[in-house]
Amino acid sequence: MDKFIYKKSAGITALSASMTDFTYKKHSHKEYAIGVTLRGIQEYTLDGSLQLSYQNGVMLFNPEQAHDGMAHDKAGLDYVMLYIEPKLLLEVCEKKDIVRFSTPIVYDYSLKQKILSLSSAIMSAKDEALCNELLLSLSDNLIQTNLSTKHKTDNALIRKAKDMLHSNLENVLKLDDICKELNLSKFQFIRLFKAHTGISPYQYYLNCKIERAKQLIEKKRDVYSAVAECGFVDLTHLNKHFKSVYGTTAFEYMSHLH
Repeated sequence: MDKFIYKKSAGITALSASMTDFTYKKHSHKEYAIGVTLRGIQEYTLDGSLQLSYQNGVMLFNPEQAHDGMAHDKAGLDYVMLYIEPKLLLEVCEKKDIVRFSTPIVYDYSLKQKILSLSSAIMSAKDEALCNELLLSLSDNLIQTNLSTKHKTDNALIRKAKDMLHSNLENVLKLDDICKELNLSKFQFIRLFKAHTGISPYQYYLNCKIERAKQLIEKKRDVYSAVAECGFVDLTHLNKHFKSVYGTTAFEYMSHLH
């Protein structure tokens, strides 16, 4: 049975998940995603390469790194994941420039235990002060294990395109307007965008809308407000896309937050 439970504390979202038949569509998150495979094998494509995370594998995703996800076989899998805002991680690590994980999967007992400790504390609603201390311990471990590499900055055109996409989430995507601004044909733009991000402009735009809806749900505890402000046709439309990225409907996600 597929089950996805989200909780949030100290600015970190924790996910406890069990998957058998569910498949994540290709998407990306604006946060760092750091998790542990507890049972089974997690299969996903990252930067065009197939990845398999076996039991005790620590999975490391960079912000806006496109990926999908599924159970490798019929036995299914269980895993936990932490989603950490880049700004928060940099503050904790005392870094000025964004860091990038160079290795997608590692098998490190100490790192695994610190992820599990923080995930457990968030899931069981421990004090925020404790969660902050556990986050600091986890971040120190990430830096000490030298898993990061220098961040490669976006192409200037891609950054401008992303800004335009973000500023127009409540409306229908109009590629013509963006391409005119960038002085590119639609096909040149789609090819360039996909080469730099791993996903198409439409997929990125849809991911941004879903992410914005999630933020509104966390802030207002109102799924219908998210539908209206993010330009979804109705709640069914939002739920369909929300579930493809988070494994649960918008309403179910909201219920986990209480």
